[in-house]
Amino acid sequence: VQLAESGGGLVQAGGSLRLSCIGPERVINLDAMGWYRQAPGKQRELVASVSQSGFKTDYWIASVRGRFAISKDKPNNKVYLQMNDLKPEDTAVYYCNSVPAYDSWGPGTQVTVSS
Repeated sequence: VQLAESGGGLVQAGGSLRLSCIGPERVINLDAMGWYRQAPGKQRELVASVSQSGFKTDYWIASVRGRFAISKDKPNNKVYLQMNDLKPEDTAVYYCNSVPAYDSWGPGTQVTVSS
């Protein structure tokens, strides 16, 4: 499964970024999708997920609730993660994948939040 993430960068604390993920139509449209992140020295963790329909979202890390928003753009085979009020602890490589995840991962996109 080929998934490609983009939109990361270096931002000051309190700033915003919008991550994008593009993938095959059959994956984006038929699977529940999620954004995961991996901080240095830590395991990859699921941050947020959106249902197959795109109508149900869940946020699996308490600290991102109210700041992050996941959405699915089915016509364009994309999944987004809007991240507001970013904090240094959000620094990580962010990946998208199905939920549950396929074994193959895209390259991810680096998000660095400076204090």
